[in-house]
Amino acid sequence: VEADRLMTVCNSCRYCEGLCAVFPAMEMRRAFTAGDLDYLANLCHNCGACNSDCQFAPPHEFSVNVPQTLAELRNDTYAHYAWPRALAPVFARNGLMVALAAALSVAGFFIGFALWHDPATLFGTHVGPGAFYAIMPHNSMVLLFGAAFGWAILAIVMGCIAFWRDIGEPTETLRDHKALREGLHDAATLKYLDGGGPGCMNATDRPDDRRRIYHHLTAYGFLLCFAATSVATLYHYLLGREAPLPVWDLPVVLGTLGGIGLVIGPVGLLAAKWRRDPELMDNSRKGMDAAFILILLLTSVSGLLLLALRATPLMGVTLAMHLGFVFGSFLTMPYGKFVHGIYRGLALVRYSAEKRRLTL
Repeated sequence: VEADRLMTVCNSCRYCEGLCAVFPAMEMRRAFTAGDLDYLANLCHNCGACNSDCQFAPPHEFSVNVPQTLAELRNDTYAHYAWPRALAPVFARNGLMVALAAALSVAGFFIGFALWHDPATLFGTHVGPGAFYAIMPHNSMVLLFGAAFGWAILAIVMGCIAFWRDIGEPTETLRDHKALREGLHDAATLKYLDGGGPGCMNATDRPDDRRRIYHHLTAYGFLLCFAATSVATLYHYLLGREAPLPVWDLPVVLGTLGGIGLVIGPVGLLAAKWRRDPELMDNSRKGMDAAFILILLLTSVSGLLLLALRATPLMGVTLAMHLGFVFGSFLTMPYGKFVHGIYRGLALVRYSAEKRRLTL
């Protein structure tokens, strides 16, 4: 295994131990199991600093390229821990097409339902509470999207259980509040995406923090949108207030801010990925990577359009498209780049626990 060879070479050198968590974690081992390598691969944030600093990088005969090798292994883990395993190759080979096909199929279902029920409804102007449910009844939406979201959560949880088991960390670590707090803090702040301080290496040897900013905008934009949906759900069931809500109301404000983050962040990540040095990336599998970012972008753009057009005759079609992209994002969550944040968070929790055990 190439990752095993490189970690053995790096363990002999240790020049990069101050750059990120990968190398101190590597130094705690003399040999590497498959689970150890999966752990180190997901601990890597792909900042590229070690490749820039490495005296054994190509064209040296040792040909040490840690970022690319761990990126390839990290992508392997997404397929290896996918649940059920049979679905992983479908998404890996045709990630973007599967996501778009699912999104457009659901959008077409909503449009077809509205046309079958009452064609005038689809292109009518609906305003006030409950206007969205003129296109599709609320309970039907809940059933469809609840099932898709529930499946995504189940598949992600099953993958996390398998990942945690394989890296060999005891379940007691998940009850270690200090390890959880430090690990989640490091994940939320992207502590190790700074290349040891100066920033990421991208298209040149001049480091910068743009990838970190775009990751933050994407991640926190997603969380704001999730918070908006959660608050709107509470409004509906506890207060009897139905969507669409006024633009000044909390769910709309949260969703708007999140939607803006989910436009700027994904556009920035796609641009950074396009310009990035190919030597730092896994260039053989870009399907699900691009699918995840593009589906997030299309979901946020369609959501912002829905906000702007919700009191017009275009509301019905825009709502159908937005819900289709939301469904596509749910469908692809467990089988692509979305899980990298979860596995990385678990790896950082383990790293925190390991550090603390060494000091005891």
